[in-house]
Amino acid sequence: MKISMDLIRELRNKTSAGIMDCKQALLEAGGDMQKAQDILREKGSAQLIKRSARDTKEGLIYSYIHSGNKLGVLLEMNCETDFVARTSEFSELAKELAMQIAAMDPLWIKPEDVPEEVIEKEKEIYKKQAEESGKPEKVVDKIVQGRMERYFGEVCLLEQPYIKDPKIKVKDLLAELVTKLGENVKVGRFTRFKVGEE
Repeated sequence: MKISMDLIRELRNKTSAGIMDCKQALLEAGGDMQKAQDILREKGSAQLIKRSARDTKEGLIYSYIHSGNKLGVLLEMNCETDFVARTSEFSELAKELAMQIAAMDPLWIKPEDVPEEVIEKEKEIYKKQAEESGKPEKVVDKIVQGRMERYFGEVCLLEQPYIKDPKIKVKDLLAELVTKLGENVKVGRFTRFKVGEE
């Protein structure tokens, strides 16, 4: 199958991936733009795993104050080099994530950060609910697992649906930037402030 340069350019504009990566993704997807984007996103996730072991000692602190000055977020974003920390793409991601935190109020960055006692308590609740609803024992564990995934999708920043495009998760957004910049990028920490909350 022949892939036109116009199609490659369109995919490149949508994803910021390299020209050869765009061409390969379009070939794999048989010219389907959405499938090609999904392929690039998956490759970005694979690259994220490879790069996740690399040190991230540079970065920035981003502050976001919501209109009305009653809600604000301080966010630390980390990367490998000062060069990447100064790019507009890195700052833009920090802004998007700060807005995500303001809107969705996550408690942790990723599921691995959730304390074990919290996980056990949630599992216990879901198991009891499933058993009380009369579900067979063999499906209770699957129900608990599914509900835990939903729980992580609510309380963990990287697992949340992205507020501007709920079809993707925040971790996919991060993977896209890793693919584009070729560096490990991480959320260091964050704090969300709301007037009147303790």
